[in-house]
Amino acid sequence: MQSRTRKTAVLGLFIALSLIFSYIESVIPVPLVVPGAKLGLPNTLILLVLYAYGAKEAMLVNGARIVLSGFMFGNLFSIVYSLAGALLSFAVMVLAKCFKVFPIKTVSILGGVFHNVGQIIVAAFLVSGISVMAYLPVLLIAGVVTGLCNGILAEIIYKRGIL
Repeated sequence: MQSRTRKTAVLGLFIALSLIFSYIESVIPVPLVVPGAKLGLPNTLILLVLYAYGAKEAMLVNGARIVLSGFMFGNLFSIVYSLAGALLSFAVMVLAKCFKVFPIKTVSILGGVFHNVGQIIVAAFLVSGISVMAYLPVLLIAGVVTGLCNGILAEIIYKRGIL
C-alpha cells in the first residue's frame, strides 16, 4: 500500500509542478507572431510521467493540468485549444513510445508538432476557415524546436533515475 500512496503523492506533485510550469509559460512572452505559440514546458513533466509511470498516469496529470491551468490562467477557449492539442499530441507520443525505437527527444518532438497540428485543426473549425493554416509552417518549426529542448531536459532527468 505504501507504493500506491507514494505514487499518488508523486503524481500530485507532478500536477502541481505542471501548473507552476503553465503559469511560468503564461507570463513569458514568446517572440513569435503566431498566436498561441508557447514553450511547452509542462510537456517535459508529461514525458517524465509517461516514461516513469505509464500512459494512464501521464494522461491524468496532463488532463488535470489543462483543466486547472485553463481555469486559473486562461479561459474556456484556452482549455478547448489545449485539450485538442494535448489529445492528439499525447496519442502520438504514446504510440511512438510503444515502438520502443524512438528516444525521448524524438517522442517529445512528435508531441510538440502534433500539439500544434491539433490546435490548428480546432482553430480552423472555430473560425470557420482554413486561413489559420498559414500559421502551420511556423508552428511546426516551433514544435520541433521546443519539443527538442523539452525532450533533452526530460531525457537528462529520466536517465538520472530521479523518479
